[in-house]
Amino acid sequence: MAESYFPIMVILLLSAFIGVAIVALSTLLGRNRPSEVKLMPYECGMDPIGDARRRFSVRFFLTGMLFIIFDIEIIFLYPWAIIYDKLMFFGFVEMLIFVAILAVGLAHVWKKGALEWE
Repeated sequence: MAESYFPIMVILLLSAFIGVAIVALSTLLGRNRPSEVKLMPYECGMDPIGDARRRFSVRFFLTGMLFIIFDIEIIFLYPWAIIYDKLMFFGFVEMLIFVAILAVGLAHVWKKGALEWE
C-alpha cells in the first residue's frame, strides 16, 4: 500500500525543492536596488496623492459587510430554487422565513442610516 504513494511523495518533494531553489536563487543572484520611485505606492497608473495609510470611514466597512451578507443570501437562494419542486410547501415557508429575517435586518440598517453614503 505504501509503495503506491511513493510516486506522489517524490513529486511533492521535487516540487517543494524546486520552489525553494527558485526563491533562494532569486534572492542570491537578483539585484536589489531600491529607490524612491520603486518604493512609491502604485495605483492604476496615477501618481499617489496624500498618505497611503489614510483612515477610512466606518461606513465603508459597514457597506462591505452588508454586501457580503446579502451576497450570501443569494448563495442560499440558488440551491433552494434548484430543488424547489422537491421541497414543496415546507421549503417555501422556510425560505420565506429566511428572507423575512433578512428583510427585517435590512429595514433596521436602512432606518439607522447605514446605507446612506456621504
